[in-house]
Amino acid sequence: MSQQQTQIGQQTAPPAARRGRAAWALVITSVAGFMASLDNLVVTTALPSIRRDLGGALDDLEWTVSAYTLTFAVLLMFGAALGDRFGRRRLFIAGLTVFTGASAAAAMAPGIGSLIAARAVQGVGAAVMMPLTLTLLTAAVPAAKRGTAYGIWGAVNGLAVASGPLIGGSLTEHVSWHWIFWLNVPLGLALLPLARLRLAESHGTGAPLDVPGTLLASGGLFGIVYGLVRGPADGWTDSVVLTGLFAGAALLAGFVLHGSRAKNPMLPMRLFRSRAFTGINAASLLMFLGMFGSIFLLSQYMQGVLGYSPTEAGVRMLPWTGMPMLVAPVAGILSDRIGGRPVVATGVFLQAVGLGYLASVITADASYAAQLPGFIISGIGMALYFAPAANLVMSSVRPQEQGIASGANNALREVGGALGIAVMSSIFSAQGGYESAQHFVDGLRPALVTGSAVVALAAVAALVIPTRRGAARLAKAAGEKAGEAVGDQAPVLQTAGH
Repeated sequence: MSQQQTQIGQQTAPPAARRGRAAWALVITSVAGFMASLDNLVVTTALPSIRRDLGGALDDLEWTVSAYTLTFAVLLMFGAALGDRFGRRRLFIAGLTVFTGASAAAAMAPGIGSLIAARAVQGVGAAVMMPLTLTLLTAAVPAAKRGTAYGIWGAVNGLAVASGPLIGGSLTEHVSWHWIFWLNVPLGLALLPLARLRLAESHGTGAPLDVPGTLLASGGLFGIVYGLVRGPADGWTDSVVLTGLFAGAALLAGFVLHGSRAKNPMLPMRLFRSRAFTGINAASLLMFLGMFGSIFLLSQYMQGVLGYSPTEAGVRMLPWTGMPMLVAPVAGILSDRIGGRPVVATGVFLQAVGLGYLASVITADASYAAQLPGFIISGIGMALYFAPAANLVMSSVRPQEQGIASGANNALREVGGALGIAVMSSIFSAQGGYESAQHFVDGLRPALVTGSAVVALAAVAALVIPTRRGAARLAKAAGEKAGEAVGDQAPVLQTAGH
């Protein structure tokens, strides 16, 4: 079934049926997104227990985290392209199946090597599944309600990213580290039949797969992410790290050139002519850079310096990590009414303020009361970002290009997260360390200041996005230039302000 046939079917279906389909799509895609996002950081607090049971050197333990990050980030755009070509629901189900099976394999891993392999396969499944969650949700929800739907989807995904250390630590502390992986299995098994029965199939442009673009993008992202992941551990002057970074950059440059000239590229570079698409992707990259690195270090500060258990630390960070569940749905409604640009810009600005505040109050014996305002401000900011960001990405391109737009945005966010952990860990190591509580704080403070500054740049990037009035003027100008062809060929600038 083509995209046009799917849309016609949705338009002619009874209102109750459309609402039911939209509700099921929201549940299925939100839970699937939660599973994929959770596994980014869920392993971090379980590493000591995994080492006791399975053995392995420090590098092996790092790879239980990095193997997932690497395959996930590298294959996101390829997964989206496969969905556009062969059917988004079909590939979503395939990705979910792989992810669920790999989760069970990770839970039953007899050694550290098999655990790393299972984590890599998990990343493959997540890379196929994750970008298609947003595309399938967009296809099922009427345009007027998408802000609210994205708000709920964003709240669930934001909660998964931020609460990974809490969930991983709690399961490890009170049950077993195996359950951080077993948790995915019943969820996946429940979603598979629901996805088959409740999601409508849709496709992209129908263009053939861009094999050169796929190889350039995958190779380039592999080199960059590998270098970022290994840089803090192996050193930034290590020959393999430098080779990965430089080769990755060269391949990505080739990917950009290919996307500018090829007939049917994986990621058409013309999409970046849209201020909405460029602005929200730059903001997403910078937001995840500052946020991921901060969560990674602050979770260690709460445990290693202040002496909280993984569960205690996670509970105390809930004003930050749990805030999306309360605020993001409201942010989605606001983006429907006033546009996404002011909501996203406000959100990332508040996130920057929150990180800056935390940098100013952390000490070797800081009280929780002193930190609480920073957690609250950061939580509200993160929640205001997640919902409108999804809407801005999807409304800045044509419906047929929403799959690859989602894949590109997710890839940039993952690269931003990997870059954030690498950069802020390097700053931490240069200024401090684990030798004492004060030494840890000496490294954490400049890292948080850096995270705050980077997220502030994300707020500037968000201001590049046109307002609703500006987007309308751009759409009118495009219409006068291209006539009726605009409806088929131009980016969907009319809704870029959402």
